[in-house]
Amino acid sequence: MEPTRPPDPSPEERTSATAVLLNRARGGDVEAREELFERFIPVLRRWAHRRLPLHARDLNETSDLVQITLLRALNRIDEFEARGEGAFLAYLRRILLNVVREEIRRSARRGPHESLEETLASPYASLAEQVVGLEQMERYQRALETMSEEQQQAVLLRLEFGYTYEQIADAIGKPSPDAARMTVVRAIDQLAQMIDADHVRRSTAR
Repeated sequence: MEPTRPPDPSPEERTSATAVLLNRARGGDVEAREELFERFIPVLRRWAHRRLPLHARDLNETSDLVQITLLRALNRIDEFEARGEGAFLAYLRRILLNVVREEIRRSARRGPHESLEETLASPYASLAEQVVGLEQMERYQRALETMSEEQQQAVLLRLEFGYTYEQIADAIGKPSPDAARMTVVRAIDQLAQMIDADHVRRSTAR
């Protein structure tokens, strides 16, 4: 008689690790806060480093900006509903993007500077920037903001943070890497259509 195979974990169980840490951190658990720091600092550091012009990197280390971001997020943890890793990383991205913009504005006072958009042309650009291109980044952001939460997370995790499909499945609660891949493919396809439609609409309005 073959042993009974344990049931596959549900989406809720697959995404519970980050949610549990967030709930513990909300309750004042210091160890949970430290574990969240350890879990998200590396991926946020890579994301931020590409978006800081060289002179701005001299003012504050990328790791400092990432720590500022995590501190802001955890100090306002009551504003965030613990829905798993994908949602939390999207939330951190919004905060970190504002921190990077603040740093670029501060660094501008020291002389000629690059805008945030100009830093997207870096040879170290993320897959999102390589695929979409500098001219399309503004349209990309507008389109992204109109997508569903799951679609946003799928796009961000794959294109901006470089997650594997297995990691995305865990982060957004999909039953398998293949299911995550299909979600990403459909989301990117819809995103591309929205960017094209935005381009046509604005070109016609000129």
